[in-house]
Amino acid sequence: MSCAPQPSHRAWQHAARRLFAKTLAELAYEEVLTPEPDGTAPDGTPRYRLPVTDDLTYRFRARRGAYGHWRVDPASITPHSDPLHFLTHAHDTVLGLSGDTTGHLIRELTATLAADTRLDATALSAADLADLDYADLEGHQTGHPWLVANKGRLGFSAADAALWAPEARIPQRLPWLAAHHGLAHYRGVPALATPDRLYGEELSPATQDAFARTVAAEGRDPGDYLYLPVHPWQWDETIAPLFAPQLADRSLIALPTDNDLRLAQQSIRTFLNISRPQARSVKLPLSILNTLVWRGLPTERTLAAPAVTRWVHGLRDADPYLRDETRVILLGETASVTVEHPLYDRLPGVPYQFKELLGCIWREPITRYLDPGERARTLAALLQTDPRGRALTAELVRRSGLAPRHWLRRLFAALLPPLLHFLYQYGTVFSPHGENAIVVFDEHDIPTRLAVKDFVDDVNTSSVPLPEHDSMADDVRAVLLTEPPAFLTQFIHAGLFIGVFRYLAPLCEEQLDVPEAEFWSLVRAEVLRHHERFPRLKERHETFDLLTPRIERLCLNRNRLHVDGYRDRHDRPHAAVHGTVPNPLHAL
Repeated sequence: MSCAPQPSHRAWQHAARRLFAKTLAELAYEEVLTPEPDGTAPDGTPRYRLPVTDDLTYRFRARRGAYGHWRVDPASITPHSDPLHFLTHAHDTVLGLSGDTTGHLIRELTATLAADTRLDATALSAADLADLDYADLEGHQTGHPWLVANKGRLGFSAADAALWAPEARIPQRLPWLAAHHGLAHYRGVPALATPDRLYGEELSPATQDAFARTVAAEGRDPGDYLYLPVHPWQWDETIAPLFAPQLADRSLIALPTDNDLRLAQQSIRTFLNISRPQARSVKLPLSILNTLVWRGLPTERTLAAPAVTRWVHGLRDADPYLRDETRVILLGETASVTVEHPLYDRLPGVPYQFKELLGCIWREPITRYLDPGERARTLAALLQTDPRGRALTAELVRRSGLAPRHWLRRLFAALLPPLLHFLYQYGTVFSPHGENAIVVFDEHDIPTRLAVKDFVDDVNTSSVPLPEHDSMADDVRAVLLTEPPAFLTQFIHAGLFIGVFRYLAPLCEEQLDVPEAEFWSLVRAEVLRHHERFPRLKERHETFDLLTPRIERLCLNRNRLHVDGYRDRHDRPHAAVHGTVPNPLHAL
């Protein structure tokens, strides 16, 4: 038996206090908890108290921010505690959790803490983080800032996490699988209209020959099969047991690796090719429960991914503003192989996790689109802080030579115009959260433009038909989710403003001396600048109104605690809605 190095008690306590502060802050934001005012600290910071039992009351200092945000000081919490201790005392009386939800949540929190201590043990300075390339920086990210148990990964053992978690930073070779055309379906953009074109670019001739020989050795015709990589964990836990009849009749045939080294990204099921950085990334199903959903690949969406890419690329390529001015990068999901399960995919009402078991999406890599001197970082990286508390954002501002306010203007000018134009002109939104949105910087670390990924899972369109949707193919229309115009703006509010800027604003106040109110005024100014640039879209600006006085409060943690828990569902869950919060972009 081999085990990863275990953290010290002190290291565990440090991570646990930090996670407990996050727990209090996010559950208070979602109004799962209601801390009571408890005076003011000598430095002017408000104090709060949270009664849990007759014998236990937590006290802490916290500052409030935009959207009703809470910033809890971990060092101020008394008595010293952690989220596990809190949960054991508060699960029924304060949180109102069922026993099964409590049990699973303890496991998720413990797994998250174990991952946090591993990250802490190898944490780098902000300067060193700034020097990392895109692939390496991914392995140092700390996970979803909003979800408390953001690295729960239910299904992974400790050994699995040590091999396959992004923070493990271990390049891996993936095995492949041959799937018979009776089960498997290929889709590609026009440039990859046939699987031979994809394999000609993604596999060496020697590898293609080795795959064909393996299939022929089973007495089968290689021309009857499609090839796709598989996650070794998925093979062992899901494919081998649930596709056992298909492996027996050779509808599925195990293949060797293609020998390329790949590195897991933050999404955990997507791998960058580090042997050939210009090669496509692969997105693979992984039947673990993490950050609210099972991380599989839905059959219909995997099939439709190239068609969605073709449509979204078509909008950009025909629009001079998107194509030539913003130069937005849309990392296309250009090919896919979907493998049906002969039983699960035909049974209505079966939990959705059993309809997302086997397939692959090939996605364009960011490296193909970077100009000389440009570099890319996920938006989430801007929230990263080092062991001394220094933010990567502060280091990038220092290196840019710009005043902090000017740098932030450049950031907002890179991020918002393409997102706003897709919303207003095309009634279409991405989910620009910290992992899907990628910031492109010039050689001076000044933000210049935006890259976006994850179309088929996170593109939504207006449920009110628009003329711009007439070009949408039927297969795209059938798979893209639609929302009323008033709710479509939530993808920008929740994904970008609440999911990222809610945390970036206080960092900028603390480390760049930009008051939070000024931060949000700069965001609002960029939105208004876009309105002025496109006065012909005034009606759309009002239809998709980002400047309303209040917006609905979307809740991610509340979904896990009080809505879905850990039960099996026949479809994927959505964020819970609880009340409203003031919109910092509204004119005061």
